[in-house]
Amino acid sequence: MNSDDVITLRPGDIAADDTGSAAERMRERDRRHVWHTWTPLGVDRSELMLSHGDGYRVWDVDGRQYIDASGLNAVCGYGHPDLLQAMNRQLSRLHHVDISVASHEPVGLLAERIASYLPGPAGKTLFVNSGSEAFDAALLIAAAYWSYVGRPRDRVVTFTRGYHGSTVAARTLSGLPPTDHWLRDPFPVTHVDLPVETPEVRRPESLPLLRAAFEAAIGAGEPPLAVVVEPFLNVGGAVVLPDGFLSAVKELCDAADTLLIVDEVFTGYGRTGRMFACDREGVHPQILVSSKALGSGYVTIGAVTVQPHIHDAFGGDPVIGGLRYGHTTSGHPAACAVALATLDVIEREGLVERAERLGGVLLEGLSRFDHDDVVYVRGLGLALAMETSSMEAATRLRERFARNGLLVRQQAQVLMAVPPLILDDEGAAEMLQRVRGALAEG
Repeated sequence: MNSDDVITLRPGDIAADDTGSAAERMRERDRRHVWHTWTPLGVDRSELMLSHGDGYRVWDVDGRQYIDASGLNAVCGYGHPDLLQAMNRQLSRLHHVDISVASHEPVGLLAERIASYLPGPAGKTLFVNSGSEAFDAALLIAAAYWSYVGRPRDRVVTFTRGYHGSTVAARTLSGLPPTDHWLRDPFPVTHVDLPVETPEVRRPESLPLLRAAFEAAIGAGEPPLAVVVEPFLNVGGAVVLPDGFLSAVKELCDAADTLLIVDEVFTGYGRTGRMFACDREGVHPQILVSSKALGSGYVTIGAVTVQPHIHDAFGGDPVIGGLRYGHTTSGHPAACAVALATLDVIEREGLVERAERLGGVLLEGLSRFDHDDVVYVRGLGLALAMETSSMEAATRLRERFARNGLLVRQQAQVLMAVPPLILDDEGAAEMLQRVRGALAEG
């Protein structure tokens, strides 16, 4: 590739009559050489070719501006000076350390900061590069723990509609059709179906049904090594669970003497209006997995935080004891520095509280709209969902939203709006205006 071909189109950068040809060269290169993740071969992702971003807005190579409510990671928005400064400062000072050999200050500071958000005695945090890796590590840690305490186990209980990543272990947990794979089955999984339709799940009367379903699954065979749950089923249809669900599952795990692993990859660090979604019920799982918002999309990082007794069980044999897992880039110095800066911004700018407040504003506004294709609107913090009558209806609405300058995510027949947590009142009002414009098209 010639470096001259790398073009970032910003307003005024190049002559107007050259914009079309430059954009088409980008799209053609993309079509020829890029294999897009989670995308059917007949879908052309290069149609939306983004160029740059600022705050909660992005621009495509044709100069069109959008509010980005599709990015799961970018809680601090685009071009945040504090995050860029933290990254550049760390890269210029010490860009790499293999923490199986040595350590560095940012990794300790970040582990300490995460521990400060959790109740009880400070646990230990393993850092990896993504939520998928973090879940592989969490499962390995849980299985090893039971082996080290002399009670080996291999079964996992989880939601059929849960999603925990794209590695073999993470895909094995899920019962969603897109996560099926050809390396079955590394360990047994007992799946729990939703006992009611998604619009009804959040209702208080659904709690005893969910509790009974998990109790039956836990008791269906030998004791499981862990129960794995998301506090908000993201890929599984943006399902808001009833108040008290996590507390009920924690009680079941304690009674069965099994571990609770809470997947906060999507919900962690403010998305649902709490630092962690499990804070809403004061639940402290034995293993907490987090990722996306931690690096705000500027860097890749994931974290597995365990209670002290889990960590201490790995003392064992001095030769083979300890954690036999990791990556050369685990605890990457720049990633840790950016994560610390992200947490500083979240705290200083009150983004957790802002997510709770603006999420309520958006949910109320969306609930007022009436459209034949919209079945139900729900949300938790700045994770808003619009359930439609069909996948085709959801696709039509998503395309209309984009034409009106709003990017959202589509999970089958559900549209999700997950804007950066730096969204302000003006942006929230503009989002509602753009939704109104899209719905008015038909």
